[in-house]
Amino acid sequence: MTHFGELAALGTALCWTATALFFAEAGVRIGSLVVNVLRLVMALGMLTLLGWITRGLPWPTDATPHAWLWLSISGVVGFAFGDLCLFRAFVLIGPRLSSLIMSLAPPIAALLGFWMLGERLAPEHALGMALTVAGVGWALADRQPAAAAGAPSPADRRSRVVGVVLAVCGALGQGGGLVLSKHGMGNYDAFAATQIRVLAGAVSFALIFTAIRGWPRVGKALRQSRAMLLTGLGAVFGPFLGVSLSLMAVQHTQAGIAASIMAIYPVMIIPVVVLLGRERVGLGGVLGTVLAVLGVVLLVR
Repeated sequence: MTHFGELAALGTALCWTATALFFAEAGVRIGSLVVNVLRLVMALGMLTLLGWITRGLPWPTDATPHAWLWLSISGVVGFAFGDLCLFRAFVLIGPRLSSLIMSLAPPIAALLGFWMLGERLAPEHALGMALTVAGVGWALADRQPAAAAGAPSPADRRSRVVGVVLAVCGALGQGGGLVLSKHGMGNYDAFAATQIRVLAGAVSFALIFTAIRGWPRVGKALRQSRAMLLTGLGAVFGPFLGVSLSLMAVQHTQAGIAASIMAIYPVMIIPVVVLLGRERVGLGGVLGTVLAVLGVVLLVR
C-alpha cells in the first residue's frame, strides 16, 4: 500500500492522543503505578490472542535471540522507565503539557540513533532540535490552568517541577525505546515485536510491585469499574494498537518521517482539553506547540 508507513504513523498519533487522556484520568483514580501494570497485562492478553488468531502462535517463539534481547531491553526502557515517568507526569501536570514535552523524544531518538546506529545529523537537524526545545519552553511558560486562583503554592510549584522532569524522562524512554526497537525488530512482525516489549515491561513492573508490596493496591483498583474501563481503553489505544502501529511505521517508511508524524499528537490534545474545560490555552501555548512540532518536522524530514 502506498504511504502505509505514513498512515500507520498518523494512526499512532491518534492512538496516543486518546491514551494520554484515558490514562491521565485513570491515574488520578487508582495511581499511575497501578495503571502501568494493569494496562500492560491487558495489552499482553490482547497481543497473545491476536498472535494465536493471525499467526497460530500465541507467543513469539519464532523471534531470533537478537530480536528477543533488544526488544526486551527496549520494553524495559520504554515501558518500565519511560512510561512510568510519563504517566506520573500526566497526573502532576496534565496530559497536554506532558505530551508536549514528549515532543523532545524525536530529537532524543536522533541523537541516540547517531550514537548507536551511526545515523549522521545534518545542520538542519540541529536547528530542528533548537526549535523543538524553544517551542516546548514557550508553551510551558504560557500554561494557563483553568482552576488557577492566585499565586501557586510551594507544593504546587514542586509538583510542577517534578512533573516536568518526569515528562523529560518519559521522552528519554520513548526515544531510546524506539531506537532499540528498530535495532532489534528488523522485518519481524510488528505485533509480535510489541508483545515481546510488553512482556518485558510487564515483568519489570511485576518486580517493582513485589519490591514495594503494591499488589493490594492492584486488588483495590480491580474493584473500581470506571478506572478499569479507562485503563482498558488506554491499553487498546496505547501498548496494543499505538505501539504496534509505531513499529509498523518504522518498518514501512523512514524513521524520521514516521517520528515527525507521530509527534503531532500534542497538537491534537489541545482542542480536546480546551473543550473539556480542563485547561485554558493562550496564544503563546498554541504558537509554542506549533513551533515545537515544526522543529520536529525539520529535524526528521
